[in-house]
Amino acid sequence: MLKLPGFSARTIAIGYAVISLLVLAMFAGPLWWAWNTNIEQVRTDLLQADSRRMCNLFARNGPFALAAAIDSQVMGTNDGVRKIILFTAPNGVKLAGNLPGWPADLPHVDGSSSATIDVDGMPRRIEMVQVTMAKGYRLLVASNLNRFDVLERLFIYGLLGCAVAVLLVAALGGVMIRRALLARVQNISQTTSAIIEGQLSRRLAEPGDGDELQLLTQTVNRMLDQIEHLVTGVQDVSNAIAHDLRTPLSELRARLEELSVARPSDEETYAEIDAAINDVDRVMSIFNALLRLAEIDSGSRRGGFVDVDLARLGAEVAEFYLPVAELKDIALSFVPTGNLTTVGDPVLLAQALGNLVENALKYAPEHGVIAITACRLADAPNNTLELVVADNGPGVAENERPKVVERFYRGDASRGTPGVGLGLSVVSAVARLHGGSLTLADNAPGLRATLQVAVQRA
Repeated sequence: MLKLPGFSARTIAIGYAVISLLVLAMFAGPLWWAWNTNIEQVRTDLLQADSRRMCNLFARNGPFALAAAIDSQVMGTNDGVRKIILFTAPNGVKLAGNLPGWPADLPHVDGSSSATIDVDGMPRRIEMVQVTMAKGYRLLVASNLNRFDVLERLFIYGLLGCAVAVLLVAALGGVMIRRALLARVQNISQTTSAIIEGQLSRRLAEPGDGDELQLLTQTVNRMLDQIEHLVTGVQDVSNAIAHDLRTPLSELRARLEELSVARPSDEETYAEIDAAINDVDRVMSIFNALLRLAEIDSGSRRGGFVDVDLARLGAEVAEFYLPVAELKDIALSFVPTGNLTTVGDPVLLAQALGNLVENALKYAPEHGVIAITACRLADAPNNTLELVVADNGPGVAENERPKVVERFYRGDASRGTPGVGLGLSVVSAVARLHGGSLTLADNAPGLRATLQVAVQRA
């Protein structure tokens, strides 16, 4: 099987030179073919026209008139240089022309042909027309091809000169291309080496030429941004996991140690066991949330996409949390608008909306208001669907809004409330999985959380 050459700066330089020579050959080849074909045809037509004119003169005025016409035509010319004419009698005696006699090795065949004969002691390549006329008179009209040798040599020398010039230009161009590519490769190599050594903030220098390499550089830089974000996120998550798991595990160990040392009554023992179960549930909820986030980020949940009616889904979520809202004397409402059908994961979308409602219920004051709305944004890209949960609680400070969607981040206002800081992270991941986003804004007072998902088709 034919193996293509590898993509390298040297291969590009050699390929550049080869292509340049091919272009020159494609130009010179047809030109050479046209010269050898068309000029030869024109030369043959001229010889045949001269022979017909002389035959007509012979037919009208006889051999002496033709001989006189031939002598006058060749008189004063350099014999054998341009045109060769020979007119002989039936017995082979020369009557006129610039040849001493009929060439011995020339076949007596009428028509057009080519041959090599001696003219003035020198071999000459000729193209000729032989005609046998009445009573055995013969006529030879030929053109000396050697006079085109100089022109052919000039053409060949010119072609070779062009080939040399093309090779020089191709070599220079190949060297320049190779240097430019090696400079880009060197920049990429240095940057990647720095990243391997731990400098995750290093980026490729953009050439600024607006070419394909700049587009590739921008794509690679965006990839490096995402990698840095993920690595930083993993580091932050690891620290946060260690911090958030330490508290429930420490409490669990303290309870078990106290039970082992104090040996309290059965009632106190069962109370401590219930508290230990709550601590284990907290640990399990953290791991479940992390596994859910990993599953969402990997995109494996896309296989479960089905038709989803967000109006029906939102109504079910609002109905589920309505008893909790009534216990806190909070007015919870849901108002859908328009056709809200899309393709997505109904479980994840319900969980994302449920997390937003839970946050609103957690921070909304007594006699507060939580409004859930759903609509279709026809003027937005991809015909976006929007779910909004607005409350009149304390809200989130503007400088903290980008942080609250990070994993395990908890603001000062949420330190005393239950939770591990993963709820909004799950909502944001679900939004990204469905081609949308999560935005937080001021509700004056309170918080306005907007979950947008792109309308997709199965």
